[in-house]
Amino acid sequence: MERTLVILKPGALQRGLVGEIISRFEKRGLKLVAMKMRQLDQEILDKHYAHLKDKPFFPWLCSGMTAAPVILCCWEGFEAVKVVRAMAGTTNARNAAPGTIRGDYALSSQENVVHTSDSVENAKEELDRFFSAEDYCEYPSPLNQFLYAPDEK
Repeated sequence: MERTLVILKPGALQRGLVGEIISRFEKRGLKLVAMKMRQLDQEILDKHYAHLKDKPFFPWLCSGMTAAPVILCCWEGFEAVKVVRAMAGTTNARNAAPGTIRGDYALSSQENVVHTSDSVENAKEELDRFFSAEDYCEYPSPLNQFLYAPDEK
């Protein structure tokens, strides 16, 4: 099974959307295997958003990401990265389809409620940045037989 990172941004926490967003991933059939709340700082944001450091909006992005704690989640499932990205919607929430998380709860390209890993490789790197081995909880899900065909497990 594949794993991916979802960060519920400060806006999601401040607006009381944490339960609603987590519920969407659960209802889809993804398995939550790690979760924690953390106040991000500039050092971790410099690493996490290194690819955006030269963009003019980088200071605003960091300001928004440090405005309140975030909720860090690791979701597991078959093609989890792809599934989570589709559920989140496009980065610019104004262009996100209704029914996606960003399409339903955001209007901004930066204050867009969630961060999601954009590839399997980046998911691994991002998960390693925020979680250690002891943060993960392995447990069997009796629902797998109802979520996946035998060749998808």
